[in-house]
Amino acid sequence: MRKILWLIFLLLHVVGVFAQGADNIKQAAEQGDALSQAKLASLYILGRDGLEKDEKSAAIWMEKAANQGLVDAQVVMAAMYDRGLGVVSDRDKATHWYEKAAAKGHATSLAILGKNEVPQGSVQFNYQAMRLSAAKTIPSEYAKKFLTTK
Repeated sequence: MRKILWLIFLLLHVVGVFAQGADNIKQAAEQGDALSQAKLASLYILGRDGLEKDEKSAAIWMEKAANQGLVDAQVVMAAMYDRGLGVVSDRDKATHWYEKAAAKGHATSLAILGKNEVPQGSVQFNYQAMRLSAAKTIPSEYAKKFLTTK
């Protein structure tokens, strides 16, 4: 019985620590910290730390971070617009965000837009297929990356 009580206490403590983490991130995001905005969006994308998956909230917070110039947030917004994840699907807006990130040298964005240098004699590349594939994986993969960034 003592072990069960100890396990319950430990579990409640861990849940409390995660919830406090989300609260701290939300507070910093509300104060305008771009990385915290991206982290909060990531929690909504993944449905972590006591927050349920909420694509609309994720898009709102990620766009705030993207508007502040956070390059990876710009890429996530592009993918979200390509997929219609939390926003109305809009290829022009997606391209706009990829172009902003590409202007800062973001390699994936350059590749998606077909603006990377292709070695002479290389096999022709299907940029449309790459863009569709990227739009499926970028939000969750970048969300995980944001959450491990200090």
